[in-house]
Amino acid sequence: QVQYAESGGGSVQPGESLTLSCVISEGLNNPAVAWYRQTPGNQREWVAAITRIGTTHYLESVKGRFTASRDYAKNTVFLQMSGLKPEDTAVYYCNRYYVGGQYSPVDSWGQGTQVTVSS
Repeated sequence: QVQYAESGGGSVQPGESLTLSCVISEGLNNPAVAWYRQTPGNQREWVAAITRIGTTHYLESVKGRFTASRDYAKNTVFLQMSGLKPEDTAVYYCNRYYVGGQYSPVDSWGQGTQVTVSS
């Protein structure tokens, strides 16, 4: 079973930056991976995606502020977040997604990493 280990979250002030990491369990050949986020009482939403060859896609509200990248050798995906806003506050998760669809996740969720943006 594929496992994900997200890390890098924290509490920051508006305008500051964070970089999240997602380590993917071995056995996969650098799959397409997406970042999602969830706030209490709301559904998990897709935020960003990076394909096997490194092409990226972003939710409109994070374009220009978030950057997805990956380290093929370490089977790790990153999400660099800058210009953080209070509305970015959420638990962030990563997961494989079904290519060609609506970024529907493939596997069970990891524990996620909390990002809190407040002054």
